[in-house]
Amino acid sequence: QVQLVESGGGLVQAGGSLRPSCAASGTILSINAMGWYRQAPGKQRELVAVINSGGSTNYADSVKGRFTISRDNAENSVYLQMNSLKPEDTAVYYCHAAIMGIGPILRPYWGQGTQVTVSS
Repeated sequence: QVQLVESGGGLVQAGGSLRPSCAASGTILSINAMGWYRQAPGKQRELVAVINSGGSTNYADSVKGRFTISRDNAENSVYLQMNSLKPEDTAVYYCHAAIMGIGPILRPYWGQGTQVTVSS
Protein backbone atom coordinates (compact mmCIF):
# COMPACT_ATOMS: atom_id res chain seq x y z
CA GLN A 1 0.00 0.00 0.00
CA VAL A 2 1.36 3.39 -1.00
CA GLN A 3 1.61 6.15 1.58
CA LEU A 4 2.83 9.74 1.61
CA VAL A 5 4.24 10.90 4.93
CA GLU A 6 4.98 14.56 5.56
CA SER A 7 7.11 16.30 8.13
CA GLY A 8 8.70 19.66 8.71
CA GLY A 9 5.82 22.03 9.32
CA GLY A 10 5.72 24.26 12.38
CA LEU A 11 5.45 27.74 13.82
CA VAL A 12 7.70 30.51 12.54
CA GLN A 13 7.80 34.30 12.64
CA ALA A 14 7.16 36.34 9.54
CA GLY A 15 10.28 36.48 7.39
CA GLY A 16 11.41 33.07 8.57
CA SER A 17 11.87 29.79 6.72
CA LEU A 18 10.60 26.23 6.85
CA ARG A 19 11.32 23.16 4.74
CA PRO A 20 8.58 20.54 4.86
CA SER A 21 9.33 17.20 3.27
CA CYS A 22 7.24 14.31 2.00
CA ALA A 23 8.29 10.72 1.40
CA ALA A 24 6.40 8.08 -0.55
CA SER A 25 6.59 4.47 0.56
CA GLY A 26 5.12 1.16 -0.53
CA THR A 27 5.15 -0.71 -3.83
CA ILE A 28 6.04 2.05 -6.27
CA LEU A 29 6.94 1.52 -9.91
CA SER A 30 7.39 5.19 -10.72
CA ILE A 31 6.26 8.64 -9.62
CA ASN A 32 5.08 11.25 -12.08
CA ALA A 33 4.29 14.74 -10.81
CA MET A 34 4.74 15.60 -7.14
CA GLY A 35 3.46 18.75 -5.55
CA TRP A 36 2.34 20.74 -2.57
CA TYR A 37 -1.10 22.17 -1.93
CA ARG A 38 -2.34 24.20 0.99
CA GLN A 39 -5.65 24.91 2.65
CA ALA A 40 -6.24 27.83 4.98
CA PRO A 41 -9.25 27.94 7.33
CA GLY A 42 -12.42 28.75 5.42
CA LYS A 43 -10.68 28.56 2.05
CA GLN A 44 -10.41 26.01 -0.72
CA ARG A 45 -7.32 23.87 -1.18
CA GLU A 46 -4.96 25.52 -3.65
CA LEU A 47 -1.89 24.47 -5.58
CA VAL A 48 1.36 25.87 -4.22
CA ALA A 49 3.99 24.21 -6.39
CA VAL A 50 4.44 21.16 -8.61
CA ILE A 51 7.44 19.36 -10.06
CA ASN A 52 7.36 16.67 -12.75
CA SER A 53 9.60 13.65 -13.07
CA GLY A 54 11.99 15.61 -15.28
CA GLY A 55 12.38 18.42 -12.79
CA SER A 56 10.22 21.09 -14.43
CA THR A 57 8.42 23.24 -11.89
CA ASN A 58 5.41 25.51 -11.61
CA TYR A 59 4.43 27.81 -8.76
CA ALA A 60 1.43 29.77 -7.61
CA ASP A 61 1.97 33.48 -8.24
CA SER A 62 1.71 34.16 -4.51
CA VAL A 63 4.83 32.10 -3.72
CA LYS A 64 7.05 32.74 -6.75
CA GLY A 65 10.48 33.92 -5.71
CA ARG A 66 9.98 32.76 -2.11
CA PHE A 67 9.30 29.00 -2.32
CA THR A 68 11.33 26.33 -4.09
CA ILE A 69 10.11 22.81 -4.77
CA SER A 70 12.59 19.97 -5.31
CA ARG A 71 12.55 16.20 -5.38
CA ASP A 72 14.86 13.27 -4.80
CA ASN A 73 13.78 10.49 -7.14
CA ALA A 74 16.03 7.93 -5.46
CA GLU A 75 14.30 8.63 -2.14
CA ASN A 76 10.78 9.09 -3.61
CA SER A 77 10.68 12.40 -1.79
CA VAL A 78 9.64 15.97 -2.44
CA TYR A 79 10.59 19.09 -0.51
CA LEU A 80 9.32 22.64 -0.26
CA GLN A 81 11.82 25.29 0.79
CA MET A 82 9.76 28.20 2.07
CA ASN A 83 11.56 31.50 2.63
CA SER A 84 10.35 34.99 3.52
CA LEU A 85 7.22 33.50 5.02
CA LYS A 86 4.19 35.71 5.50
CA PRO A 87 1.19 35.35 7.83
CA GLU A 88 -0.97 34.67 4.77
CA ASP A 89 1.09 31.52 4.13
CA THR A 90 -0.49 30.00 7.25
CA ALA A 91 -2.31 26.82 6.22
CA VAL A 92 -2.23 23.05 6.30
CA TYR A 93 0.17 21.95 3.59
CA TYR A 94 -0.57 18.71 1.75
CA CYS A 95 1.80 16.65 -0.34
CA HIS A 96 0.41 15.14 -3.54
CA ALA A 97 1.89 12.61 -5.94
CA ALA A 98 0.79 10.71 -9.04
CA ILE A 99 2.20 7.23 -8.44
CA MET A 100 2.35 4.21 -10.70
CA GLY A 101 1.75 1.10 -8.63
CA ILE A 102 1.15 -2.57 -9.27
CA GLY A 103 -1.12 -3.17 -12.28
CA PRO A 104 0.33 -0.96 -13.47
CA ILE A 105 -2.13 1.64 -12.23
CA LEU A 106 -1.51 5.38 -11.96
CA ARG A 107 -3.24 6.93 -8.94
CA PRO A 108 -3.17 10.21 -7.04
CA TYR A 109 -2.13 10.09 -3.42
CA TRP A 110 -2.29 12.67 -0.65
CA GLY A 111 -0.30 13.11 2.51
CA GLN A 112 -1.94 13.66 5.87
CA GLY A 113 -1.09 17.36 5.94
CA THR A 114 1.35 19.39 8.00
CA GLN A 115 0.45 22.64 9.73
CA VAL A 116 2.45 25.76 8.88
CA THR A 117 1.76 28.80 11.05
CA VAL A 118 3.42 32.17 10.42
CA SER A 119 3.10 34.75 13.17
CA SER A 120 3.24 38.47 12.50
